[in-house]
Amino acid sequence: MFEQGTDSGEQGELFPDASLPDELVGYRGPAACQIAGITYRQLDYWARTGLVVPTVRSAAGSGSQRLYSFKDVLVLKVVKRLLDTGVSLQNIRVAVEHLRKRGVRDLARITLFSDGTTVYECTSPEEVVDLLQGGQGVFGIAVSGAIREISGTIHEFPAERADGLELDQPNQDELTRRRNARNAG
Repeated sequence: MFEQGTDSGEQGELFPDASLPDELVGYRGPAACQIAGITYRQLDYWARTGLVVPTVRSAAGSGSQRLYSFKDVLVLKVVKRLLDTGVSLQNIRVAVEHLRKRGVRDLARITLFSDGTTVYECTSPEEVVDLLQGGQGVFGIAVSGAIREISGTIHEFPAERADGLELDQPNQDELTRRRNARNAG
Protein backbone atom coordinates (compact mmCIF):
# COMPACT_ATOMS: atom_id res chain seq x y z
CA MET A 1 0.00 0.00 0.00
CA PHE A 2 2.51 2.62 1.16
CA GLU A 3 6.26 2.49 0.76
CA GLN A 4 7.33 -0.65 2.61
CA GLY A 5 10.79 0.54 3.64
CA THR A 6 9.64 3.46 5.77
CA ASP A 7 7.02 1.69 7.89
CA SER A 8 8.67 1.15 11.24
CA GLY A 9 10.38 4.52 11.54
CA GLU A 10 7.34 6.57 10.64
CA GLN A 11 4.99 4.38 12.65
CA GLY A 12 7.31 4.79 15.61
CA GLU A 13 6.93 8.57 15.32
CA LEU A 14 3.14 8.27 15.29
CA PHE A 15 3.13 5.78 18.16
CA PRO A 16 5.95 6.78 20.51
CA ASP A 17 4.83 4.30 23.18
CA ALA A 18 5.67 1.43 20.79
CA SER A 19 2.02 0.34 20.81
CA LEU A 20 2.25 -0.44 17.10
CA PRO A 21 4.04 -3.69 16.33
CA ASP A 22 6.66 -4.19 13.62
CA GLU A 23 5.97 -4.52 9.90
CA LEU A 24 5.54 -8.31 10.12
CA VAL A 25 2.49 -7.92 12.37
CA GLY A 26 -0.92 -7.67 10.78
CA TYR A 27 -4.61 -8.32 11.18
CA ARG A 28 -6.64 -10.94 9.36
CA GLY A 29 -9.47 -9.96 7.06
CA PRO A 30 -12.36 -10.35 9.54
CA ALA A 31 -10.59 -8.17 12.13
CA ALA A 32 -9.69 -5.55 9.48
CA CYS A 33 -13.36 -5.48 8.42
CA GLN A 34 -14.62 -4.92 11.94
CA ILE A 35 -12.06 -2.22 12.69
CA ALA A 36 -12.72 -0.36 9.41
CA GLY A 37 -16.49 -0.92 9.47
CA ILE A 38 -16.71 -2.70 6.11
CA THR A 39 -17.98 -6.05 4.89
CA TYR A 40 -15.72 -8.96 4.03
CA ARG A 41 -17.08 -8.82 0.48
CA GLN A 42 -15.85 -5.21 0.16
CA LEU A 43 -12.46 -6.13 1.61
CA ASP A 44 -12.05 -9.03 -0.78
CA TYR A 45 -13.12 -7.00 -3.81
CA TRP A 46 -10.81 -4.10 -2.93
CA ALA A 47 -7.89 -6.50 -2.46
CA ARG A 48 -8.56 -8.33 -5.75
CA THR A 49 -8.90 -5.06 -7.69
CA GLY A 50 -5.84 -3.46 -6.06
CA LEU A 51 -7.64 -0.63 -4.26
CA VAL A 52 -6.35 -1.65 -0.82
CA VAL A 53 -4.03 -4.63 -0.77
CA PRO A 54 -2.58 -6.16 2.40
CA THR A 55 1.05 -5.14 2.83
CA VAL A 56 1.99 -7.61 5.57
CA ARG A 57 0.96 -10.76 3.69
CA SER A 58 -1.19 -11.24 0.61
CA ALA A 59 -3.29 -14.31 -0.06
CA ALA A 60 -1.29 -17.06 -1.75
CA GLY A 61 -3.78 -19.73 -2.71
CA SER A 62 -6.70 -21.42 -1.04
CA GLY A 63 -6.70 -21.30 2.75
CA SER A 64 -4.02 -18.62 3.11
CA GLN A 65 -4.82 -15.56 5.20
CA ARG A 66 -4.20 -11.98 4.16
CA LEU A 67 -2.63 -9.81 6.85
CA TYR A 68 -3.38 -6.08 6.87
CA SER A 69 -1.05 -3.57 8.55
CA PHE A 70 -2.25 -0.67 10.67
CA LYS A 71 -1.81 1.63 7.66
CA ASP A 72 -3.85 -0.74 5.48
CA VAL A 73 -6.69 -0.68 8.03
CA LEU A 74 -6.46 3.13 8.16
CA VAL A 75 -6.83 3.36 4.39
CA LEU A 76 -9.77 0.91 4.52
CA LYS A 77 -11.48 3.21 7.03
CA VAL A 78 -10.85 6.29 4.88
CA VAL A 79 -12.20 4.49 1.79
CA LYS A 80 -15.33 3.51 3.74
CA ARG A 81 -15.90 7.09 4.85
CA LEU A 82 -15.46 8.40 1.32
CA LEU A 83 -17.96 5.82 0.04
CA ASP A 84 -20.40 6.92 2.74
CA THR A 85 -20.20 10.52 1.46
CA GLY A 86 -21.14 9.36 -2.04
CA VAL A 87 -17.74 9.50 -3.73
CA SER A 88 -17.45 7.03 -6.61
CA LEU A 89 -15.06 4.11 -6.31
CA GLN A 90 -13.23 5.46 -9.36
CA ASN A 91 -12.53 8.80 -7.62
CA ILE A 92 -11.63 6.98 -4.41
CA ARG A 93 -9.00 5.01 -6.35
CA VAL A 94 -7.41 8.31 -7.42
CA ALA A 95 -7.44 9.57 -3.81
CA VAL A 96 -5.95 6.31 -2.48
CA GLU A 97 -3.20 6.45 -5.10
CA HIS A 98 -2.39 9.96 -3.89
CA LEU A 99 -2.33 8.77 -0.26
CA ARG A 100 0.07 5.94 -1.18
CA LYS A 101 2.68 8.55 -2.05
CA ARG A 102 2.51 10.05 1.44
CA GLY A 103 4.38 8.97 4.51
CA VAL A 104 2.56 8.18 7.71
CA ARG A 105 3.70 11.45 9.28
CA ASP A 106 2.09 13.36 6.40
CA LEU A 107 -1.12 11.33 6.58
CA ALA A 108 -1.71 12.35 10.19
CA ARG A 109 -1.79 16.01 9.07
CA ILE A 110 -4.20 15.57 6.17
CA THR A 111 -7.91 16.23 6.17
CA LEU A 112 -9.78 14.97 3.15
CA PHE A 113 -12.82 16.87 1.94
CA SER A 114 -15.39 15.80 -0.56
CA ASP A 115 -18.39 17.40 -2.20
CA GLY A 116 -19.66 13.92 -3.00
CA THR A 117 -17.87 13.88 -6.35
CA THR A 118 -14.34 15.20 -5.95
CA VAL A 119 -11.93 14.48 -3.11
CA TYR A 120 -9.83 17.39 -1.85
CA GLU A 121 -6.79 17.29 0.39
CA CYS A 122 -6.29 20.04 2.93
CA THR A 123 -3.19 20.48 5.08
CA SER A 124 -3.76 24.01 6.39
CA PRO A 125 -6.67 26.19 7.55
CA GLU A 126 -6.16 28.49 4.54
CA GLU A 127 -6.82 25.64 2.13
CA VAL A 128 -10.02 24.72 3.94
CA VAL A 129 -11.32 28.27 3.60
CA ASP A 130 -10.50 28.36 -0.11
CA LEU A 131 -12.32 25.09 -0.75
CA LEU A 132 -15.43 26.11 1.12
CA GLN A 133 -15.85 29.53 -0.55
CA GLY A 134 -17.56 27.90 -3.53
CA GLY A 135 -20.62 27.45 -1.34
CA GLN A 136 -20.98 23.77 -2.15
CA GLY A 137 -21.53 21.19 0.62
CA VAL A 138 -18.29 19.49 1.57
CA PHE A 139 -17.63 16.51 3.87
CA GLY A 140 -14.43 16.38 5.91
CA ILE A 141 -12.48 13.27 6.92
CA ALA A 142 -9.63 13.99 9.30
CA VAL A 143 -7.16 11.17 8.78
CA SER A 144 -5.69 11.81 12.23
CA GLY A 145 -9.15 11.19 13.72
CA ALA A 146 -9.32 7.86 11.91
CA ILE A 147 -5.84 7.04 13.24
CA ARG A 148 -7.03 7.73 16.80
CA GLU A 149 -10.15 5.61 16.31
CA ILE A 150 -8.20 2.68 14.92
CA SER A 151 -5.52 2.99 17.61
CA GLY A 152 -8.18 2.72 20.29
CA THR A 153 -9.91 -0.27 18.69
CA ILE A 154 -7.16 -2.30 17.05
CA HIS A 155 -5.78 -3.67 20.33
CA GLU A 156 -9.04 -5.57 20.88
CA PHE A 157 -8.29 -7.78 17.87
CA PRO A 158 -5.73 -10.55 17.59
CA ALA A 159 -2.62 -9.75 15.58
CA GLU A 160 -0.20 -12.27 14.16
CA ARG A 161 3.24 -12.29 12.65
CA ALA A 162 3.62 -13.11 8.95
CA ASP A 163 6.74 -15.18 9.65
CA GLY A 164 4.88 -17.49 12.07
CA LEU A 165 6.90 -16.53 15.16
CA GLU A 166 5.02 -16.11 18.42
CA LEU A 167 3.75 -12.59 19.07
CA ASP A 168 4.06 -11.32 22.62
CA GLN A 169 0.47 -10.51 23.62
CA PRO A 170 0.41 -9.73 27.35
CA ASN A 171 -3.38 -9.32 27.49
CA GLN A 172 -4.11 -12.94 26.58
CA ASP A 173 -5.78 -15.09 29.19
CA GLU A 174 -4.50 -18.57 30.04
CA LEU A 175 -7.04 -20.38 27.85
CA THR A 176 -6.12 -18.27 24.80
CA ARG A 177 -2.39 -18.88 25.35
CA ARG A 178 -2.97 -22.66 25.58
CA ARG A 179 -5.17 -22.67 22.48
CA ASN A 180 -2.57 -20.70 20.52
CA ALA A 181 0.22 -23.01 21.68
CA ARG A 182 -1.83 -26.08 20.67
CA ASN A 183 -2.66 -24.61 17.24
CA ALA A 184 0.95 -23.59 16.61
CA GLY A 185 2.33 -27.02 17.42
